[in-house]
Amino acid sequence: MDHDEVLSLFDHQIRQRGEGAERAGDVVRQVGADGDWNGVLWAGLDSATADAAIAEQVRYFTDLGRDFEWKLYSYDRPDDLGARLRAAGFTPEPEETLMVAEIRDLPTDVELPDGIRLEPVTDAAGVDLLADVHEQAFGTSGARLREQLLTQLAQTPDTIGMTVALAGEQPVCGARMELHPGTDFASLWGGGTLPAWRGRGIYRALIAHRARIAAASGYRFLQVDASSQSRPILQRLGFAALSTTTPYVYEQRP
Repeated sequence: MDHDEVLSLFDHQIRQRGEGAERAGDVVRQVGADGDWNGVLWAGLDSATADAAIAEQVRYFTDLGRDFEWKLYSYDRPDDLGARLRAAGFTPEPEETLMVAEIRDLPTDVELPDGIRLEPVTDAAGVDLLADVHEQAFGTSGARLREQLLTQLAQTPDTIGMTVALAGEQPVCGARMELHPGTDFASLWGGGTLPAWRGRGIYRALIAHRARIAAASGYRFLQVDASSQSRPILQRLGFAALSTTTPYVYEQRP
């Protein structure tokens, strides 16, 4: 896999022309309804234009009354864009690694430990299970995720696939995949596993499960924003690190 070529393709297909993206000058943003993800996907800025562009996006989303995220990649310009975002009131969340693999190179045989089964999420009850796993696995509130997934399930069910791994009736891992029609990419999200169930291959099985679905749907690449915990597993499976990415979050003031 040519890393530079794939990164350029990702920039063009996902960051600049993704479904729901709109261009506002030198910024590409996604604006959704309540419960959807709102934020800046890409920006072609320099030191002379960055501050004004940041201020304009803050005004725009503030007028809408929505929190939003500026998704910053390590190759974005200017080099001090992160510092400029912090100065404008954004809060950085933990850095993640942009990882991509060609689906044809990934394992697609789903090997689950004894007593674990996979169930698709197709309704609100399943979304609740997924959000509960998220809270227990990552130690953060699943309220916003629950709202976002319910909206996606209602409005664009054909572009999202969600799965929970169950031990008996207990959800122990949850994962989802977003399909991006008209592109070569499907994106993996979640994959959080309860602490007591880590190290048993459940996360790897969910990667294979989603890779099989993406391959059957005609996609070429899987993309992940990987945490430091999942990065080593993904590397062993064949994913390559192409960049780092940091979510900068702007929350509306009371």
